[in-house]
Amino acid sequence: MTELRNAEADSFRFRARVYTIALVVFLAFGLLVSRLVYLQVVRHDDLAAQAESNRTAVVPIVPNRGQIMDRNGVVLATNYAAYTLEITPSRTGGLEDTIEALSKVVDIQQRDRRRFKRLLEESRNFESLPIRTRLTDQEVARFSAQRYRFPGVDIKARLFRNYPLGEVGAHAIGYIGRINQTEKARIQDSEDEANYRGTEYIGKLGVEQSFENMLHGLTGVERMETSAGGHAVRRLASHPATPGNTVMLSLDIKLQKLIEDMFGDRRGALVAIDPRNGEVLALVSKPTFDPNLFVEGIDSESWQTLNESIDKPLLNRALRGTYPPGSTYKPFMALAALQLNKRSPSMVVSDPGFYTFGGHTFRSHEGGLGGVDMHRAIQFSSNTYFYSLAVEMGVDTIHDFMKPLGLGQVTGIDLNGEVRGVLPSTTWKRNAYKRPEMKRWHPGETVSLGIGQGYNNFTMLQLAQAEATLANGGTRYAPHLIKAVRDTVTGTVTPVAQPPGENLGFSPKNVEIVRNALVAVNKGGTGTRIFAGAAYSSAGKTGTAQAISLGQNVRYNAKALEEHQRDHSLFAAFAPAEDPKIALAVIVENAGFGAAAAGPIARRVFDYWLQGEYPNEEDLAAVRKGQAAAPIGKPRLAADVTVSPPAP
Repeated sequence: MTELRNAEADSFRFRARVYTIALVVFLAFGLLVSRLVYLQVVRHDDLAAQAESNRTAVVPIVPNRGQIMDRNGVVLATNYAAYTLEITPSRTGGLEDTIEALSKVVDIQQRDRRRFKRLLEESRNFESLPIRTRLTDQEVARFSAQRYRFPGVDIKARLFRNYPLGEVGAHAIGYIGRINQTEKARIQDSEDEANYRGTEYIGKLGVEQSFENMLHGLTGVERMETSAGGHAVRRLASHPATPGNTVMLSLDIKLQKLIEDMFGDRRGALVAIDPRNGEVLALVSKPTFDPNLFVEGIDSESWQTLNESIDKPLLNRALRGTYPPGSTYKPFMALAALQLNKRSPSMVVSDPGFYTFGGHTFRSHEGGLGGVDMHRAIQFSSNTYFYSLAVEMGVDTIHDFMKPLGLGQVTGIDLNGEVRGVLPSTTWKRNAYKRPEMKRWHPGETVSLGIGQGYNNFTMLQLAQAEATLANGGTRYAPHLIKAVRDTVTGTVTPVAQPPGENLGFSPKNVEIVRNALVAVNKGGTGTRIFAGAAYSSAGKTGTAQAISLGQNVRYNAKALEEHQRDHSLFAAFAPAEDPKIALAVIVENAGFGAAAAGPIARRVFDYWLQGEYPNEEDLAAVRKGQAAAPIGKPRLAADVTVSPPAP
């Protein structure tokens, strides 16, 4: 029997299927077109950049660090190129096994392993870290022949910082070291983040740290075409780095070395300033250290030696060491008395060798000096005169006069890390102590302030600044080390402008009275032997400061005390007296009377600066032993003395 089909129904179903398929095809093509539009139009720039980044790599070009020079062009910090053997931990099969295998090809000492371990703790796993630095040509050749055995290990040419004069001026110059995590965080939060990409080292101390922005330079970039494996194929574009500028200091490194040689193994500090403008001519802290030890990461033995030494070689005594100024404070007390009309220069005070106040006896000269006016009190350093003056003035009056001189204040020197010290006042004591009975200022505490003892604690930088202010008649300049900057690209030398000095308003007549007394110190007073035969005039004041308190009735006996308990030797001076070109403050720790140890150093500084004379070896040896007053024998001409790098 024949089946009859419904042609109309079949036609309807066929059309429905065709429409459905057509709609699906249309929607599919619509999706493809919309995706194409999205990728080619909406996301074009973004995807093009991604494609380009997959094909290329942007590599930072680290700039050469600028040099540091002294005022005469002597290089104090520079760079040299050397090969380093570096490991990227994330690319090695096994870090310990790799290091062990490398040690059979290249000499790797235990100190290299310890430094690498410390760097590994401070860095990220994908960073390239040096396991050995300053490879020899033979070591480079040996490793290159077996490079295929060590994935993740490469030889790189790097610039290393070098301090040619070693320990000389280390506290002032500073050093560089690898950027630690704290410094990385600080850089990432600053505007300099892009400029430090690829940089691994940064200034850590002294000029290297304080003038980091000038020395670092500008980081360049290099765009490289890379293969699928990430290997460089060719350079596409390059924007070279701009080297850091050369920083030219006011320091005279020959003077700096002379002073450090005169200190020898003794502890102390000296700051010399040009009173006409505040330029720091020498900034000495002894003992010192070799900054080259820190460049590649100091080894644990050297760090332990420096950090645990009783002599504290890492302490910048010129900037951070605080001491009682002793009798070097007396000229400023005298100037205060004149300026505030507390005493006339002709007023005579009886000095029986002691001063009694509140039932306590304060010591002065053995047997006393008799009647002394202001001139003789400074010339022969009468304690009694200044004990009584301090009581008459009071602690707050003393504080208010000394503060503008910069004593117990931050001087504003262009180095980081300066401490304030202590210039006591009733307000200071209330804030310094917690116990109510300790907050009150007792009148008897004022007595010792007059001779630079008691709570007084200043840095040699502050004392040198005050001495320079007195020398120039009362204009205080901010001490500074930077003198000029030389553009590495153009060679242009640009002097660095400094703020103008501040006139403290001292009466020229009063300054002259104090100045004449200080000249008398070196002509016929406590500094006579030091400046015997000098071809120039000078003004100065010896000082002896207690390291520990012995009590009111205990007589000082150096031989009965431990070395670190003995008095400090100080000297503050300027020259020539009539037209000062240099002012200084020096302390030799635990060395006794100021004329015995500190004074001879000051004399030879003036001889060098004003006469161009450099002590002979016999004289240098005598000064180191504290045995010399006036120079011994014929001095050398400074022009004939060279400052050369230490022997390796």
